[in-house]
Amino acid sequence: MSFFSKLRDRLTRSSSKIGAGLDDIVSEGAVSENVAMPAEPAAPAPFAPPAPEPEAPPAPERTAPAATEPAPEPVTEPATARPGIMGRLFGRSGAEAEPRRELDDAMLEDLEEMLIQSDMGVETALRVTANIAQGRMGRRVSATELKELLADEVARIMTPVAKPLPIYPKRPQVVLVVGVNGSGKTTTIGKLASQFKAAGKNVVIAAGDTFRAAAVEQLQVWGKRAGVPVMTAPEGSDPASLAFDAMVRAEAEGADLLMIDTAGRLQNRQDLMEELAKIVRVIRKKDPSAPHNTLLVLDATTGQNALSQVETFQKLADVSGLVMTKLDGTARGGVLVALADRFGLPIHAIGVGEQIDDLDAFDAREFARALVGLGD
Repeated sequence: MSFFSKLRDRLTRSSSKIGAGLDDIVSEGAVSENVAMPAEPAAPAPFAPPAPEPEAPPAPERTAPAATEPAPEPVTEPATARPGIMGRLFGRSGAEAEPRRELDDAMLEDLEEMLIQSDMGVETALRVTANIAQGRMGRRVSATELKELLADEVARIMTPVAKPLPIYPKRPQVVLVVGVNGSGKTTTIGKLASQFKAAGKNVVIAAGDTFRAAAVEQLQVWGKRAGVPVMTAPEGSDPASLAFDAMVRAEAEGADLLMIDTAGRLQNRQDLMEELAKIVRVIRKKDPSAPHNTLLVLDATTGQNALSQVETFQKLADVSGLVMTKLDGTARGGVLVALADRFGLPIHAIGVGEQIDDLDAFDAREFARALVGLGD
């Protein structure tokens, strides 16, 4: 199973998924395409012969059906003979077509509310809905059409930020990884280090979360699995000093990448955020251009709180890119759309599980279609 097939499967397990919400919106007040359509009667054939006069007696030779002279076509054609436009487009000429609903103000309000509930945010939801409505008011749409329209809008927003982690000729390239408690930083570092190692890069990891023994042990497990050395320091040591020492070692060993883990910290804890700022200052004493990448790891299940996390971490650590984890833990992945729309920061990767192949480069179109429940 490809990564985005896995993403689509895991995003759509919940009954509150966006795709189900779109189905529900259309089903309210929908009209089936398979019923007779009195508002759109078929016009008479332009060259049909005129109807016979009612008082004229039938000719004797016409008592039996004539194979070479069929009777005129009836005015109203059956649905199987003349499918609607969308029926012809999707090849549904004999099958039951999707119900359709008129795109009006009430439907737009339902769509806005559903997008806001999916963590897309008020401003982004209103903008997306307005773009979908442009030139389509009064038109009847199916759930599939609505999903396609929404996927196109999401992809339009996400495409400019879908960028892989840049690799620079500078050695070592210092990658600082930050985020709140439980966001998945340690696991993300292990997965990225393993993937870079597999790509032929010489990688070193620094276990900068010196206050949590479990984080150090977890990194050591990943380091062993990937064949990547992990630098550690005694519990409670100054993480800024460890970062400096790791840069010295990585430079001496000719490493391509140095990935520095940091302790999880809440964005509203000023003391912890100042500690992170100190790490950045010390790193820059060794190399004024470092850190070359500052990755903010976000937990998708935190919803709109991710917006305030980006705002705070960007001020103190000069965040250069995002990694979104735990998209399998929520059906409301719309927060990633809100982040792209508001901040425009590159989204390097997304994660949907704990396995090594559960983290992959971000693809805007695949994500958009998975988010709304569409296939490839």
